[in-house]
Amino acid sequence: MKFLHTRLKVRDLERSVRFYEDNFGFQVRVRHSSPRGSQLAHLRLPDGGTELELAFLPWDPDFRLAEDIFHIAFLVDSVPRAVEEMRARGVKITEEPMETSSGFMAFIEDPDGYEIELLDHANKA
Repeated sequence: MKFLHTRLKVRDLERSVRFYEDNFGFQVRVRHSSPRGSQLAHLRLPDGGTELELAFLPWDPDFRLAEDIFHIAFLVDSVPRAVEEMRARGVKITEEPMETSSGFMAFIEDPDGYEIELLDHANKA
């Protein structure tokens, strides 16, 4: 068994694609429409790993996210540096970098309010 992708429902497909390209280096692998009319973009990191599927559902453009139920996490080289670069691009920082016993962590939001955790401690002893 292999985990393939995570789907995020978005309000503006182009805005979300740009956010994940600009801030995490995702590349669009394919775009298409589903049989029921969803507009989909499958994004992949350059290492060819797990995909992120962004889905615009025309019949539900103003959906609401449940608070604090779901987040995704990314390993970055330096959380403080990543946060400053993202801040310069206008990304909403919801929790500033904080030092933990194994490195740094911070939280940001994507354009639709999905929480994203940034970590830099995977290589710490």
